[in-house]
This record gives sequence, structure tokens and C-alpha cells, in this order.
Amino acid sequence: MVDFEYKKKYNIYDLERLIALLRSENGCPWDREQTHESIRRNFLEEAYEAVEAIDNKDTENLLEELGDVLTQIVFHSRIEEEKGAFNLDDVADAVCKKLIYRHPHVFGAAKVEGSEAVLVNWEELKRREKNQSTTASAMDSVARSLPALWRAEKIQNKAKKVGFDWPEISGALDKLCEEVDELREAIASGEGVEEELGDLLFAVVNVARFTDTDPEEALHSACDKFTRRFKYVESEAERMGRELSEMTLEEMDRLYTKAKEL
Repeated sequence: MVDFEYKKKYNIYDLERLIALLRSENGCPWDREQTHESIRRNFLEEAYEAVEAIDNKDTENLLEELGDVLTQIVFHSRIEEEKGAFNLDDVADAVCKKLIYRHPHVFGAAKVEGSEAVLVNWEELKRREKNQSTTASAMDSVARSLPALWRAEKIQNKAKKVGFDWPEISGALDKLCEEVDELREAIASGEGVEEELGDLLFAVVNVARFTDTDPEEALHSACDKFTRRFKYVESEAERMGRELSEMTLEEMDRLYTKAKEL
């Protein structure tokens, strides 16, 4: 048995101690074996599950999922503490200093007019803090681990800040059509398909940005819509006593068209 005090209510310091015990010689073999890399995906999954709880307005589940995210933060901090690099207090210290530095209108003498000015200041202070002397270096700093549509949006917004952008949405739409044509040519020739498909997706994000549409949310909505309509196709086929695998594409498409009318 490990030396751990059982309580009616625990706090973050108890969580820190619990993770340390799980990583100890008398703890859990699985927890001891983990590295930053081995639990990297867990971190991402827990964050997405917390976001889903927010989307579903599920407060009870959000409480649990935030705990799972916090566990990941404490776990990664513990791995570094064992190496003598930093601990959870160092993480808290660093983020407190960053928040104070990036809010000079609260903790300093800076004046701002509204939240938009706050965001402009935040980006400028962030560039100074990270020694990003060029827009390209700021683009390089956008995490590759982000969903690709969000990464594209962030990169495009950085280009916009220095004026590298169409003055209106018509330019973005023309570019979208141009990329469709180039993708057709690539498919016909059998060369450069991945590159042209990437360019097309990047152009789609540009249009989304001009319409203040979150491209990730738009694609999720499209997935939900397609799934909902396909359920109708499947249920109608079943009602007709047919298997989808036995139906022609034209027959399924007629049912799908009906689903669009519902």
C-alpha cells in the first residue's frame, strides 16, 4: 500500500501527489512507463472530449472532462519534474507571468478601446515575446498539431495583418474556382493531385474566413448532415426490403435527394 491520505474532497495538490505516487516505484507499472510521446494522443483526445461537453452544454460531463485534461497537464509536468527540468508550480508561474505581460491594459498603463484592440495588442506582445521579427516566423510558430483547417485559418490571418489578402470575398471565390480547375488537370494527368487538393482546401478556408465561418465547424455540420441523410437512405431501403449493396447508385441517389427535401 502506498502512503496516501484518503479525503472527502481533494484539491489540485492532491492530484499532483497522486500522479507522483502512480509514477513511483510502488505505483502503477503502466503509469511509470509513459512518456510525453506515448500519452500525446491522450492529451488531444481529452481536450476534444472537453470541447464536446461544452458543445453539448453538458456541465456534469464538462467537470469530468476538465479533470481528465488537468490530469494530462499534471502528468506531463511530473515527467519533467523527474528529469529535474520543471514542475507544476513552474508551469503555473510561467503562465501567470505571460498573462500579466499580455494584459498591460489591466496590469500596466496601456489603454485599449474594446476587445478587438486587446487582441491586436496580444498578438503584438506575443511576437515580441517569442522574437518573431517577421510574419513568416509567426506563421512557422503556428502548431502543426492543430487541425489543418484551423492551422490554415491562423496562417491566413497572419498574412492578412500585413495586407497580404484580397480586398473582398470575390477574390477568394475566384481563387477557389481556379484551384478546382487545377485539381481537375492534376487528376487528368495523374500528377500533383495531393498538392492541388491541398491548395483547394486552403482556398476553401480563405472563403470561410471572409464569411466569418469556422471551417472546422462547417465541415462537422456537413458530416452530420450527410450522416442524417444517409440514415434516411438506409431506412428507406430497408422499408423497401432492399439491401444498399444491391441497389444502383441512381436508386440510392434518388432516396438521398428525397432526404434533402425533408
